[in-house]
Amino acid sequence: MAQTVTEPTWGWQARIALYNKWNGLARRRMLDWVPDRAFLGIQYFLKLGRPLHLKHPALYNEKLQWIKLYDRDERYKVFVDKLAVRDYVRETVGEQYLIPEIARYDRAQDVQWDSLPPRYALKCTHGSSCNIVQDGSLSGERFARQKARLVQWMKDDWFYLSREWPYRGVKPRILVEQFLEGPDGQVPYDYKFLCFDGEPKYIIVDVDRYKDGGDGHRRNFYDLNWVKQEVFNRHPGYDGPVERPQCLEEMIQVARKLSQGLRHIRIDLYQVGGRVYFGEMTFFHGCGLEVFRPRAFEAHLGELIALPGEAR
Repeated sequence: MAQTVTEPTWGWQARIALYNKWNGLARRRMLDWVPDRAFLGIQYFLKLGRPLHLKHPALYNEKLQWIKLYDRDERYKVFVDKLAVRDYVRETVGEQYLIPEIARYDRAQDVQWDSLPPRYALKCTHGSSCNIVQDGSLSGERFARQKARLVQWMKDDWFYLSREWPYRGVKPRILVEQFLEGPDGQVPYDYKFLCFDGEPKYIIVDVDRYKDGGDGHRRNFYDLNWVKQEVFNRHPGYDGPVERPQCLEEMIQVARKLSQGLRHIRIDLYQVGGRVYFGEMTFFHGCGLEVFRPRAFEAHLGELIALPGEAR
C-alpha cells in the first residue's frame, strides 16, 4: 500500500528560509563535512516538511534520495556529463538527434564570446540548471551577470549541493550548442519524459521557460496519449493550448531506447521543424525535493520505481 502523504506540520515560510540558507552553505562548500545521509535528511525535511524514510522508501522523492545514496552505476557519470552523453546518444539513437555543436571549452576564460553567433545555448557539462540561453546582443548588464555566473558555475561541484552521486568527479567543461528556435522564434517547448525501467510513462511539458527571466515558466503534465493530467509541480500550469506534438511517437521511441536498463531517468527532448532533438538525461527530477499536487501523484510515481527487492 502506498505511503500516506501528509501535509507539513509547521510553517513552510520558516522552513524554506532555512532551506535556502542550508543550500547557500552547501554551495559555499561549508557543509562538506556532513555525512551524505544526514545531509539529505536535513535538506529533505527543510524543503518538504516531513522526515525522510530510507529504510522502506515508498514516495517518489524518497526513492530518489535512496538512489542517490545506494545506487552506484558508473554509467550514470556518463549520462549526466553533457558532453560525454552525446556519444551515448549518437550510438544509441543516432547523430540526427543531437543539437549541432558550435564550440566547447575547458575554462570560462577560454570562451570566445565575440566568435559566437547572436543566438546560442551554452551549458556547463558538469551540473544542472547552469545554462545560458543567449538571444541577441552580447552586451549590457545582463550579459555581464551571465559571464560572472559562468565563472562561478565552473567552480561549483554539483555533488555537494544535493549529494547527487553521479556528479561527483565530473570534469567541468563548457558546451555551446545551436539555438533551437520554436515556431514563435523563442525557445521551443521542453518535453521531459519520465521513464521507469526503460518505459516512458509521463511527459512534463515546460512552456516559456526563459520568459520574463524565468518568471513566465509554466508546466503541464501529460500521459503518453496526450491526455493532460491535473498535476502541478513547482511551476504554475499553462492555460493555453498545447497541441499534441507532431513527433510524439518518435519522441516516445527515443526516450524508450535511451532509458533502457535504468530504473528511473528523465529524458528531455525538443521538437523543432518536424525533427526531434535530445536535451539531457536527469536522474533526480528537482533533486528529489519536488512538491507535487495532488500529493497522491508523488506516491503513484514512487510505485513506478522498483528498488532492489521490490516488484513494480
